Amino acid sequence: MGKRLRPLTNDRPKPMIEICNLPIIEWQINWLQKFGISEVLILVGHLKEKIIAHLGDGMKFGLNIRYIEEVKPLGTGGALKNAKNMILANGDNTFFVINGDILTDINPLKLMEVGEHVIALVPLRSTFGIVETEQNMVSQFVEKPTISNKWINAGVYYFSKDLFRYLPDIGNIEFTALPILVKEHKLMAFKYTESYWRSIDSHKDVDEANDELPFSMN
Repeated sequence: MGKRLRPLTNDRPKPMIEICNLPIIEWQINWLQKFGISEVLILVGHLKEKIIAHLGDGMKFGLNIRYIEEVKPLGTGGALKNAKNMILANGDNTFFVINGDILTDINPLKLMEVGEHVIALVPLRSTFGIVETEQNMVSQFVEKPTISNKWINAGVYYFSKDLFRYLPDIGNIEFTALPILVKEHKLMAFKYTESYWRSIDSHKDVDEANDELPFSMN
């Protein structure tokens, strides 16, 4: 529902917030199409009609878009479980999962080379400027640096159909299925070091993405 982004989300779902005059979800559709992904299933709920009206069947973007509706909020894990039959309808045994509030240019196909259950990671970017010192002297200020030895969940996944054994009826995948996969040594990771990535969670993110995107993504 994007409560932290109100009033931008008063009349639209979070993925329809515009960055450089395009909704987040349209940036995502263009990104996926660039990597040859031709089948997209969108899990919709809150103000779903706004997304459906804008994207339609995907023909104008060069791919096929279908929709699964949540009558009530199910969480990220429950929403995936609710979509199981449609996800597997074409006989595919593997699929990508993308959070609806991220902007990125990473190559998702690289996840396919790693394993059956793979999470994309990106470097942690400090939300603060860093002050570096030599003994008691300030040597330099570094504005919001990337912390190269710490990694965060990029909200991009590659899964096999085995995932559905771990999904809850209601609940978030991050707190249910993923920890179980970790415990069973089934969750792998791929680190993207040079790619653009941003999650849109606040008005500051919107402002910064509007400044960054023209120079970061084609």
